[in-house]
Formats: sequence, structure tokens, C-alpha cells
Amino acid sequence: MSAELLSILALVAMFVVATIFPVNLGALALVGAFLVGTLAAGMSTDDILGAFPGSLFVILVGVTLLFAIATNNGTVDWLVRAAVHLVRGRLAAIPPVVFAISALLTAVGAPAPAVAAILAPIAFGFAADYRIHPLLIGLMVAHGTQAGAFSPISVLGGIVNGVRRDANLPGDDLVLFVSSFVFNAAAAAIVFFVFGGRELLRRGAIAPAAPDPGGVPESVPDSVPAGVPESVPDDARGVPVAAGGGGSVAGAESGAPASGGTATTEVASGTGGGGLRLTPHQALTLVGILALCLAVLVFQLDVGLTAVTVAVVLSLTSPRVNKGAVERVAWPAVLLICGVVTYVGVLQEIGTIDYVGASAAAIGIPLLVALLICYVGGVVSAFASTVGILGALVPLAVPLLAQGTLGPIAMIAALSVSSAIVDVSPFSTTGALLVANVRGMHRDEFYRKLLAYGAAVVLVGPLAAWAVLVAPGWLG
Repeated sequence: MSAELLSILALVAMFVVATIFPVNLGALALVGAFLVGTLAAGMSTDDILGAFPGSLFVILVGVTLLFAIATNNGTVDWLVRAAVHLVRGRLAAIPPVVFAISALLTAVGAPAPAVAAILAPIAFGFAADYRIHPLLIGLMVAHGTQAGAFSPISVLGGIVNGVRRDANLPGDDLVLFVSSFVFNAAAAAIVFFVFGGRELLRRGAIAPAAPDPGGVPESVPDSVPAGVPESVPDDARGVPVAAGGGGSVAGAESGAPASGGTATTEVASGTGGGGLRLTPHQALTLVGILALCLAVLVFQLDVGLTAVTVAVVLSLTSPRVNKGAVERVAWPAVLLICGVVTYVGVLQEIGTIDYVGASAAAIGIPLLVALLICYVGGVVSAFASTVGILGALVPLAVPLLAQGTLGPIAMIAALSVSSAIVDVSPFSTTGALLVANVRGMHRDEFYRKLLAYGAAVVLVGPLAAWAVLVAPGWLG
């Protein structure tokens, strides 16, 4: 059996084991990377460890640490009250606004992970305090970042256009951008109505709930033993207030503001918890968050290292207030994501990705090959770097496009949409940030629901992009 096929079977086995047993999938993936890399591919330990995503690790740790501090000192709750004040209690307006802001920031050049790192903790804080489904607000962030990701001045747009030009293929920047925006906007609209948007519309402008003082209640267990049913009921809005489990992120907690279905007290709009007055610690934390935004979006500094720097400065200035923030970093989620990405890096080193793409191209039916390439982009990008996949698959599609039976503009747009829309997967950087920062639902529960949604997008997204953009042949 070839190393490429063995590596694919090992990946499937990992998912099966992590589903049946309460073992962290990231730990399994690290073991798989070690065994497959050394025994099947003859890789050295240094090469295997070289696939570990150090940058992603620092992003996850740095951002969750910073916003753990912001939660401890009440800054996130202040931002929630400020958001309620701005929309005057119209909660149904918040998800579209989050989507629009995310899309705008990526369209003007901010990397999608940086935007998710900045917006996700704030959006989840609002969702937890005002009973908006965490998946609704989180997916608005994720799809919003991808909606603007292929503008001519964005990171992904620049990469795709550069690869296209190197391959001497025709292109259309506007078609690429609009395609991504429309598909992600359509997905966001579906998400809005599936995860509680109709209820938000019925609630209209309401008095906001009293903000959570922060922290995980002492009564919430670290984990629920495997086999124990999750008996905690959903709240009146259909959002699980607390849940546990022994799944692949077992033991993680979300910092949920309430446990056991405890009701939230409602207060007058804009006056909860002292209105919009800031304490010195909160003001300093806001300055730190703004500094992170400027450093990443304007000066192009690394989001992870900058977040760690801001978190350390805040810890030094207010050590007693920020005590315990490190313990609230999403360590199980960090292990899961980094382990899986390490294994995918080993797959790329072995040549599994090229093997799958070449096998699809050998079929010989252009439309079918185009669909398979879109699926390869979607499936692999759900676990690995979208940038890397697009850089590999666009050249892979060149022989197919050279035949003249498919329009290059349509094919490149479909491939780009297929590879980016799946970044809602919890194994992508954006999805990982959602898992790491979720509030209002335990991480185990959120992870499973996000994994199910991501799987649905992987199945439907490439097919929809192919059916709309490639199959009709209306784009050159």
C-alpha cells in the first residue's frame, strides 16, 4: 500500500476513534503524524515537527489569553452594553452588522484569521448575555471574513490573482470578489434563519439582560464522564445554556455565563451594570484591544505575538484583577487544532494532496474533473491552509483549463469559493478561533455543532459553486 493511501486511511481512522472514545483528536493526529511520517514515509522527526503550526498556536493562545483578561475585568461586558446602546436593543440587527464588519475588514486587506481573532470574542460576549445562539453569531463572523476575502486588495485575492497570472490564465477580479461575497452572504442568510433569527425578529427591541460578571460558575464541572447523558435543558430561545461531554475536546469550558438553565435578569436598556462607565482597568484593556487592531490591520504585525504582548502588559499593570487568565486559555482546543494541522502538514510533505489532485485530473471528463477539484479544495482546506491549497490547486487545474472546454474565470472563482467557504470548519484557523472563544455554550457542544455544520458546508459548498459558476458555462 502506498504512503499516500495509508495516510488517508489513517486520517479516517483517527476520526472514528475520536468519535467513539473520549480522546482528543489533536493528540491522535500527533501520534498519526509520528507513525505515518516515520514508518510509511521515512520522514525525520525534525521534518514532522516542522509541520507543527507554531503561528496558529501562538494566535490561539495569545488571543484567548487577551480576551480572558478582558472577560475577567468586565471589558467584554462593557463592549456588549455599548453594542446594545448603539442598536437601541434591536438584537436582530446584530448578526448582519457583525457579518458586514467582518467582510469590510477582510475586503480592505486584513487577514481573515486576524479579523476573526478580534471580532469573535466580542461577538460571543454579546451572544452569551443576550441569548443569541452562539453558532449564529460565530458563523456570521466566519462567513463575513470569507465574504470579503477575495477583493483585489485582500490577501487571498492577491494570491489567487498572482497564481493565475503566473499560469497565463485570464481572470476577472470583480467576478472573483462578487462570487465569494454572494455565496457567503447566502450561507449567512441561511444561518440566520436556522439558528434563531426568526426568534430575534419576533423579540424586536428588548431590554438587555444584565451582563455576566465573568467567569465560569463553580458548579459547572470540568467535564461530563463518557456515557452520561446531557440532561441540561435548552433555554427558552433554543440556545443550550450548558452542556458537557466526552468528545474530542473533552474537558474544555466556554466561560458560559449561566448554568443549569438559570434565568437572566433584565434591566433597562443601556443601564445594566453601571451603564457605559469604564473602570481604569477596562479602559486600559480597551486601549490594548485597539492597539492590537492597529498593529495587525495597519502595521501588518503578527496577530498572535501582538496579542500575547498586549496580554502580558495588561497582566503586569493589573496582576490581581487578571489572575487566573492563563487557566482560561482553551488548551484542549489548541491541542486539537494544532495536532490535526500538523498531520495535514505531513500529508502535504508525503505528497498525498498532489496524489489526490492528480487522481482526479486523470478521469478525463472536464466537468466531472472540475467538480472533483472543487471538492479536493473544499475538503483539504477544511483542515489546512486555504492559502496553501489555492496556491497548489490553481496550477493543478491549468492542464484542464488549457483544453478550452471550461471557462478559466468560472473555474478559478468556483475553486476559490470552494476552498474558502469551508473555513467555518473547527480545524481551520477561523473555526479554531470560534471554538477557542465561544461563550454561552460549552466548547465540547459548540465544537460538535460547528463540526456538523462544517461537514455540511464541505458537502454542499463545492457542489453549489460548481453548479452555479462552472456547469452553466456562462463565464469565460
